[in-house]
Amino acid sequence: MTEPVLLRPMEGETTTDRPERTLRILCEFEQLIVTWFRYEPGEKGPDPHVHRQHSDAFYVLEGEVDFGLGPEVAQVEGGPETFAAAPPNVVHTFKNSSDATAIFLNIHAPSMGFGNVLRGGGHEHFDQFDPPWDGGRPFEDAIFQPPGAGEPVEHENTSHRIQAELPELSVIEMTFRPEFEGVDPHTHEDHVDAFYVLAGEADFVVGDEVRRAGPGSFLAAPPGARHGFSNPGPADLLVLNFHAPDAGFVGRLRS
Repeated sequence: MTEPVLLRPMEGETTTDRPERTLRILCEFEQLIVTWFRYEPGEKGPDPHVHRQHSDAFYVLEGEVDFGLGPEVAQVEGGPETFAAAPPNVVHTFKNSSDATAIFLNIHAPSMGFGNVLRGGGHEHFDQFDPPWDGGRPFEDAIFQPPGAGEPVEHENTSHRIQAELPELSVIEMTFRPEFEGVDPHTHEDHVDAFYVLAGEADFVVGDEVRRAGPGSFLAAPPGARHGFSNPGPADLLVLNFHAPDAGFVGRLRS
């Protein structure tokens, strides 16, 4: 039986660990790869580029990340709890221009072999290209959500903010109060469901076990993997939730 992947803080496959940066793979499936990055001051990502067949997204955990987005590579600065995404054919780049460490999640959906790039396999067969002659899609097609932004969705004992709703990826900041009864164990046959714990604690169902996980923990349930969760309290549980592809999840969440 397929089981979810549950990682504690600082676990995962470390592909790079140098003084200036650490890159760590949290999960890697055909539909989704989630990675954890540490960039020291002055560290730069790749030059401006586009992906033609997948989306590239970011969530800042600590420090500040400067994003360049759109045909003019417009600079926007994101601190903790900032979300940014470049759908297919949106030019983008990123760097740490601050004087402090930046830690952020990087999400590719579908994964398109990005894990092999991080392992040193090169970009020859990866879905990454120089900006097109016309500059690609406009800046407005990028997604940039500063802290507290996003479409709010309120239900009893829950409070959510939709950060992205794309065919290949949805990302939601989810808050579950202690009174929340939890989500019973279930499976998805058509998408990956993943959670990064931002605050509080979660009791995750992993196979036939219940495991408690605090901030910095990560759970990913590939198609067919039985999973569920609840908030044991006493504080609110805040998670970043990914669905790849969206498979109608955000629409169901609104209802």
